[in-house]
Amino acid sequence: MRILLTSSQAPFLRGGAEMHADNLEAALQRAGHAIERIRLPFKFSPEADIARLMAFCEGFDLSAPNGQPVDRVISLQFPGYGMAHPEHVAWVLHQHRAVYELFDAAQASPALVQLRAQVLGFDGRVLPRLKRVFANSQRVAERMQQFNGVTAAPLYHPPPGAEALHCAAEWGYVFFPSRLESLKRQDLLIEAARLLRCPVKILLGGTGGQHDRYAQLIERYGLQDRVRLIGSFTEAERVALYAHALGVVFVPRDEDLGYITLEAMYAAKPVITCTDSGGPLEFVVPGETGWVVEPSPQALADAIEALWMDKARSRAMGEAGRARVLGLGLSWDRVVEVLCR
Repeated sequence: MRILLTSSQAPFLRGGAEMHADNLEAALQRAGHAIERIRLPFKFSPEADIARLMAFCEGFDLSAPNGQPVDRVISLQFPGYGMAHPEHVAWVLHQHRAVYELFDAAQASPALVQLRAQVLGFDGRVLPRLKRVFANSQRVAERMQQFNGVTAAPLYHPPPGAEALHCAAEWGYVFFPSRLESLKRQDLLIEAARLLRCPVKILLGGTGGQHDRYAQLIERYGLQDRVRLIGSFTEAERVALYAHALGVVFVPRDEDLGYITLEAMYAAKPVITCTDSGGPLEFVVPGETGWVVEPSPQALADAIEALWMDKARSRAMGEAGRARVLGLGLSWDRVVEVLCR
């Protein structure tokens, strides 16, 4: 098939969404499809620019651009799924979260309030027009049902480099690899570190806008010997950091999916997450593959203490997690098969 793949691109920002689009494009090409990628330049502000991009997408017909036939359009993100094509399928990573589950009416500017109405109207019009709608996770599907009345089927995929992840001897640390942003809540783990009695170390991997604040917290609490901000790392380092971890901590607020949970399970590491963390709850089975605790420093510290004090049980949880994720049969071949039916 001749397929157009649409995604959004915030200039000079690259994360899981960009890797996801790259992996889907590569999988479609391996399956023999002819692929063209449409990257929509996305700005988070001002709100008027987002409204203009929505209007552009809704008014753009991809049926036969410049007379070239297109068999299918696959869209991954807002607002690309608003473009017109009779065989348009969406596999939604997430919608514009600032006007959905992250919207706070008490803090919102008049411009954001106006944009919220525009986005809800846009999604309400364009999503029902699509041939099929899939979601990156059950949590994303729940949001579309809650806010838009749209039924989407979860379609899961393996994280990048899953085949290289493995388990090796633990080196006495827990690993939290993620962007250093408020929604990821690394500060919750830093606060928990103050309450720990066991000598476990904490490695916070990644970069982001909260780096300086987290560094200040670590210094203020005198945790330099326990908590380390290790910054970015290579692919080989990523594999090693997972392999030698005692466990993985991933405590975001209402995550869409979260590669980290799946990566930890492929590496046979137990996962500690929170009751309000969203996507990770689709995979972590409390007491079997990890811990699901309240989002408080004390609850998190208690789980880490349990992880440290009974390492045999922790290893068994990690092995159960690997068995669980392998049993899901996640593959890009299946994703392509579903999206191209």
